[in-house]
Amino acid sequence: MSKTDVSRRGVLKTGAIAGAGVALPTIFTASSAAAFTNEPTGSTVTLGFNVPQTGPYADEGADELRAYQLAVEHLNGGGDGGMMSTFSSKALQGNGIMGKEVKFVTGDTQTKSDAARASAKSMIEKDGAVMITGGSSSGVAIAVQGLCQEAGVIFMAGLTHSNDTTGKDKKANGFRHFFNGYMSGAALAPVLKNLYGTDRNAYHLTADYTWGWTQEESIAAATEALGWNTVNKVRTPLAATDFSSYIAPVLNSGADVLVLNHYGGNMVNSLTNAVQFGLREKVVNGKNFEIVVPLYSRLMAKGAGANVKGIHGSTNWHWSLQDEGSQAFVRSFGSKYGFPPSQAAHTVYCQTLLYADAVERAGSFNPCAVVEALEGFEFDGLGNGKTLYRAEDHQCFKDVLVVRGKENPTSEFDLLEVVEVTPAEQVTYAPDHPMFAGGALGTCNSGA
Repeated sequence: MSKTDVSRRGVLKTGAIAGAGVALPTIFTASSAAAFTNEPTGSTVTLGFNVPQTGPYADEGADELRAYQLAVEHLNGGGDGGMMSTFSSKALQGNGIMGKEVKFVTGDTQTKSDAARASAKSMIEKDGAVMITGGSSSGVAIAVQGLCQEAGVIFMAGLTHSNDTTGKDKKANGFRHFFNGYMSGAALAPVLKNLYGTDRNAYHLTADYTWGWTQEESIAAATEALGWNTVNKVRTPLAATDFSSYIAPVLNSGADVLVLNHYGGNMVNSLTNAVQFGLREKVVNGKNFEIVVPLYSRLMAKGAGANVKGIHGSTNWHWSLQDEGSQAFVRSFGSKYGFPPSQAAHTVYCQTLLYADAVERAGSFNPCAVVEALEGFEFDGLGNGKTLYRAEDHQCFKDVLVVRGKENPTSEFDLLEVVEVTPAEQVTYAPDHPMFAGGALGTCNSGA
């Protein structure tokens, strides 16, 4: 039995069919009639899409919102169905969720935790949202995940890469499809070793919040294990737009690698400043100076332009993948919007389908039934290969992509190329790994 105590919910769960690995639907007894938070009673169900429409991650937020709208269209039976046709689970029928038409409300997180919590709270209390999703900042994700745990609704995290989201700040009502900092380090380090050797001196510039801290820790640990030396770690404000004063000291530090633990507009600006200072042409310690961007996205590459050429990093997904699910999503998104989706768009589209599918398989919108349906759920066909939603921490485990800026792009969207698909086994860690220690998943809260 999972951490979600069946007796607390009035749920009668039948066992799995022997040898089939398919669980029968959850059946609610009459005693479960006690309402849970925002139990849908009419012909519709409302989802809350909380994305950064302003702030340094606004480009990511705009693409997330496009993907959410596409997912709702597909759930309600419109369009070409996207990845619903390639998803290994066949519970979704294009008739909404459990026959209820899907509606949605939106909010602006402003890439600020307080604003994001206020927006999510309004969606839950005023709009009746039964599930909250979104965000492109781990600080926002952790704040909203905590709120959803308190309120008794499910939180399907959007783009959040901090180890803490499914580490010390994990919650029973929260789930993350996106990968994390540890996974980036585990995927990138072997590639960096082959490219640049084991005798390197790295200088880290790091966004000063939970994502930056854990990304820095992960990359430093992974590269130091190969023999690299960490020269310095410098924190930068999330609101910074000019990084010149942070780049200048790198020149005299003895470092021959600059690691930019920045994302979105921060990365675009810091990389631009680094190139302006001539770092890419420098030779230090007899080696060509290199720049690494641990967490990449197509939107960032577009913003940074030619500056990304040859620079390596990791990503959760890329539109150039040739598997059936990825190409179905790219076709659907491209037909609607005229350009390929970003990894942010991909992960939130997946999260929306995964939530809806869990409700269908559970036979209920009750958050505790949804938690049980997602814990330990294995699936395929959503663009990342075989994937596991691990029960112990609600983290998805799947292959991770190592990418680099393309030297000769063929279009404004063809900016990154996949250089390695790192198998899930290489980026998997124990639930009690030190980088994820502290805190407890706890038990689900239905709000009843």
